[in-house]
Amino acid sequence: MTLKEMIEQSDNIVFFGGAGVSTESGIPDFRSETGIYNTIKRYQRSPEEILSHSFFMAHPDIFYDFYKSTMLYLDAKPNKAHLALAKLEAMGKLKAIVTQNIDGLHQLAGSKRVYELHGTVHRNYCMRCHEAYDTEYILKAEGVPRCEKCGGIVKPDVVLYEEGLNEMTITASLNAIRKADVLIIGGTSLNVYPAAGFIQYYSGNKLVLINKSETPYDRKADLLVHDSIGDVLGAVVDD
Repeated sequence: MTLKEMIEQSDNIVFFGGAGVSTESGIPDFRSETGIYNTIKRYQRSPEEILSHSFFMAHPDIFYDFYKSTMLYLDAKPNKAHLALAKLEAMGKLKAIVTQNIDGLHQLAGSKRVYELHGTVHRNYCMRCHEAYDTEYILKAEGVPRCEKCGGIVKPDVVLYEEGLNEMTITASLNAIRKADVLIIGGTSLNVYPAAGFIQYYSGNKLVLINKSETPYDRKADLLVHDSIGDVLGAVVDD
């Protein structure tokens, strides 16, 4: 069965995506040869260390220097993959997007039900009084962003290393995957846990895996496509 046929015959599709969905919008991934982890050398520390909870608490100044220069791509626009998924949701076929990305491009494309496993750069909050701030506030702050009300440190609502995923987001994501007729996985190496383990909750027979490189789950896919996620979804949905 082709991807187009699966989509045409289903009204209960769930999409699970990773960094590869956004690379076509100009946002680099993390682990490829041209990704953030291999190209950022000037901090004399690994990005994993800088993006950890303990490092954030101990060195918020270095964290924010890295975060603002490396993790924020506010001019990025949704690509063909984001737009195709939003269109499928509007058609009543796609029930949920489960994403490991923090860029908010799915919502910008028009998607409504998006479960952000790793949070989003578009929400920020004071660690002391929980006052909310937008990303512009973070960008304009000199050094470490401080709360205007109480002076506390403002933290991005993203899941850092050493931090756990949001339980409500996990539950909603697993429920969607468990109930899905078609599960489309795209733009992810499926090497990052616990998120990669989520697909084990899918018990259907229409597991679609779209990724440019091989993944540990290729053999389990009912349909395997090694190609651009934007090209594949764009062609099928717009056809």
